[in-house]
Amino acid sequence: MTELLVTPTSLDHIEELIEAGADAFVIGEAQFGLRLAGEFNRDALVQAIDMLHAADKKAYVAVNGLFHNEHLDAVEDYINWLHEVRPDRIIFGDPAVVMYVKEQENPIPLHWNQETLVTNQFQCNYWGERGAARAVLARELSMEEVIEIKENTDVEIEVQVHGMTCMFQSKRQLLGNYFLYMDKAMKIENRQDAKNMLLYDEERNNKYPIYEDYNGTHIMSPNDICVIEEMEELFEAEIDSFKIDGVLHSADYITEVTRQYRKAIDLFLEDPDLYDDEKFDMMEAIEDIQPEHRPLDQGFLYKQTVY
Repeated sequence: MTELLVTPTSLDHIEELIEAGADAFVIGEAQFGLRLAGEFNRDALVQAIDMLHAADKKAYVAVNGLFHNEHLDAVEDYINWLHEVRPDRIIFGDPAVVMYVKEQENPIPLHWNQETLVTNQFQCNYWGERGAARAVLARELSMEEVIEIKENTDVEIEVQVHGMTCMFQSKRQLLGNYFLYMDKAMKIENRQDAKNMLLYDEERNNKYPIYEDYNGTHIMSPNDICVIEEMEELFEAEIDSFKIDGVLHSADYITEVTRQYRKAIDLFLEDPDLYDDEKFDMMEAIEDIQPEHRPLDQGFLYKQTVY
């Protein structure tokens, strides 16, 4: 059964996404997780986990930040606490997380997510032997590469089917440093409107979202991946999880996109011909809510995206 994985913005949004048909949810604190759609502190995490388990849904906590030695005590404490509240999986990129999880009496299964580095089956199986139940594939892979990796791995495979891609990350607070230099100091925690900050490439007429959080500065792709019309090969390859990444999108947008992908999955499982008949209508429903400055494409699955 293919999983539909989403990124909620809040506790209220979780309820909406449950109704929209999501199966699993990525939640966590920005201190430990990269590019989260919403911030869930410890109290909110407990409520979210309870809410999801009551609805027979899965909670995945992101602990995939870039950790320095000074962060390790906090990471260890967080991992210990997560084993008390028991989410279904922990998402990691740093081996330190693996080491701390291995120390637990009943370790929570891991999802390996090293962003652009997850590019072949040997990597996936390597981390599978060390506790990873799933590998989150890089967004820059072709469809042929995705299928080949799935055919040769012993772990679950997750593929992003919708949303923007991170093109650049710096641990430095580049925006904050710039505004300080310009005598326009802006505190990170108060920069709610920064989600609308864009780098404009006049020559290509591209607008790259740029924002800053606890883990540094992130520059995102000018387009959103959308493969709702091209899911047959992913279904046939038996990809385990389809992820909708809602970072920098509104809750309403994420909910509607989730609703359309839920419909696509259900139609295909019922009868592939039904999916084929209605996939263009589902694409049109997404196009109707898509921000004007963010075109839709199929990412790198068919080598159509060039930055």
